[in-house]
Amino acid sequence: MATNIGMMDGAYFVGRSEILAWINSTLQLNLSKVEEACSGAVHCQLMDAAHPGMVPMHKVNFDAKSEYDMIQNYKVLQDVFNKLKITKHIEVSKLVKGRPLDNLEFMQWMKRYCDSVSGGSHHNYNPMERREACKGGKEASKKSAPSQSARGSTAAPKSHATRRGDAPPPAHPTGPPAKTAKPSPTVDVSAYDKQITELKLTMDSLEKERDFYFAKLRDIEILCQTPSISNLPVVDAIKKILYAVEEDASIVEESQAMLLNLEKPTEEVEEEYKTQKRKSIINLDVDVAASDTLSPKQRVSNATDVHCSGSPLMTY
Repeated sequence: MATNIGMMDGAYFVGRSEILAWINSTLQLNLSKVEEACSGAVHCQLMDAAHPGMVPMHKVNFDAKSEYDMIQNYKVLQDVFNKLKITKHIEVSKLVKGRPLDNLEFMQWMKRYCDSVSGGSHHNYNPMERREACKGGKEASKKSAPSQSARGSTAAPKSHATRRGDAPPPAHPTGPPAKTAKPSPTVDVSAYDKQITELKLTMDSLEKERDFYFAKLRDIEILCQTPSISNLPVVDAIKKILYAVEEDASIVEESQAMLLNLEKPTEEVEEEYKTQKRKSIINLDVDVAASDTLSPKQRVSNATDVHCSGSPLMTY
């Protein structure tokens, strides 16, 4: 049986309509959206259909509205996974928010798993009877009952045509013929539902991308707040860009100017160092030339001065 299924597996290419038809037929429900199963109760009963008696249905709450109650259902589901040694990770924090994309992906995995276990057939499983032990299970069955009966029932039989002899003669209208009302055009609701679903999926992907880049910016901000580097000019330039309120290209230019101004003092220090080095070389040359012009007596006098000063270079 399949427990770990890759994202490129064919299971993740099953459409919403097929998933909904599978859920409603297996559990005799009337779900119109996949995210309506975000409470986790549907997942628990699907596992109960695949493994009869494995799920403690009295702990499942079909009436879960708050995230706390939904999490309790997912705890029951996780316990079943642990008993069956299923290593599939359940993204509870994402599922309970009712996001269409996350719920669709998890339900696609559920369908693939249940099909691999039972082959897609649950002939001896009575979902309505199993739901009676659940909290809110009877109400869920009552909601689905009208839809099931409506699907199974046929249109009301037409009245028998009257015999020609019993039919009254057609009345001839005396006034002008009445104008027949034009039938109102039918609105294709399915196209709008499909468009709404696509917009929701787009919104979910954009939110994930936004959260990803926001986390990156937050990491950069935390790094810039490190005491050892928080006072560096380059960090100040980064903060200037991070905390800019308005979208202005001049902010980037100002930050670049801050870094360019740091290079100018460095160049001035190097130039001053070269100037001082040239001056020291010139002074050394002057001293050597002056020593060459001294007379022998002056050189002896200088040596005597050094000797008298107690220099360790002179010995008695």
